[in-house]
Amino acid sequence: MRLGVTMFATDTAMPVAALARAAEERGFASLYLPEHTHIPVSRRTPPAAGQDTLPEEYKRTLDPLVALAHAAAVTERLALGTGILLAAQREPIVTAKAVATLDHLCGGRVVLGVGFGWNVEEIQDHGVPYGSRRDVAREHLLAMKELWSREEAGFDGRHVRFEPSWSWPKPVSGPPVYVGGAAGPKLFAHVAEYADGWMPIGGRGVKAALPALREACEKAGRPMAKVIPFGTLPSREKLDYYAETGVEEVVLSLPSAPAGRVLPVLDDYARFVGT
Repeated sequence: MRLGVTMFATDTAMPVAALARAAEERGFASLYLPEHTHIPVSRRTPPAAGQDTLPEEYKRTLDPLVALAHAAAVTERLALGTGILLAAQREPIVTAKAVATLDHLCGGRVVLGVGFGWNVEEIQDHGVPYGSRRDVAREHLLAMKELWSREEAGFDGRHVRFEPSWSWPKPVSGPPVYVGGAAGPKLFAHVAEYADGWMPIGGRGVKAALPALREACEKAGRPMAKVIPFGTLPSREKLDYYAETGVEEVVLSLPSAPAGRVLPVLDDYARFVGT
C-alpha cells in the first residue's frame, strides 16, 4: 500500500519544498495540498468539520498549483496532488492550462483531487450559486478534460462555452481525477462519469460504501474507481483494514505547522511506509 501525506500549506507552516523533500526521502508516495481562495470574514457558514472556530490555516492557504510547482522542482518521484481543488471556483480554460503545464514540467506526476466546497460565501463570491456548485464543477472538469485530450477542443455546456481551440502542452499523465466527499448517489454519479477515483475524507465507512460505488461505475460502463482515504490519522489496524478492502493508497494528515512540529509526525508515520 502506498502512503501519501497532506498538509494545509500556508505562509506560516513548514515550507512546501522542504516538506516535499522530506516526504520523498522517507519513502512517501504522494503529497496533496488543499485549496481555499479566500475566507469571507462574515463566517455565516459554520466550519465543515464541526469546530467552534474555523482553524487559522483556512485563512492562509497557499494556491495549491503554485505550491506544487515549487514541490515539483525539488523532487523526482513524489506524486503531486490537489486535495482538494475547488473546481467550481476556477475558470476552466486557465486551470486546464496550469494543470497541464505543471504535469508537463514534472514529468506526469500530477494527480487532480477535486471537490465541490462547503463554504457558501466563498463559492458565491466566485459568482456560483451554492446549489449549482456540483453542476458547475462537473462542466469545468469535462471542459478541462476536452482541452487535455483533443488537438482541437471546444465545449458547449450550460456553464462553460468556448469555440474549438488549440491548447498545449497536453498533460503527460491524464491527469487522474479523484473526487472528494462523503459517500452517496450524487457523489458516486460524478465519480463514475468523469473521475478515476473517490477520496473519502477521513476514510470512515469505506467498506460499506463500496457496493454502491461499484454499481455506479458499472452503470456508467466504467471500471471500478480507485478509493483513496484522505486525511487519515494512521494506525496499524486502520491501514490493515484499508488493505483488506483493496485500497492501494492512503493519504495521511499532517498538522499545518512549522517544521519543528511537522517532521516528528512525518517520522512517526514513516514507520508504516512499506509495511
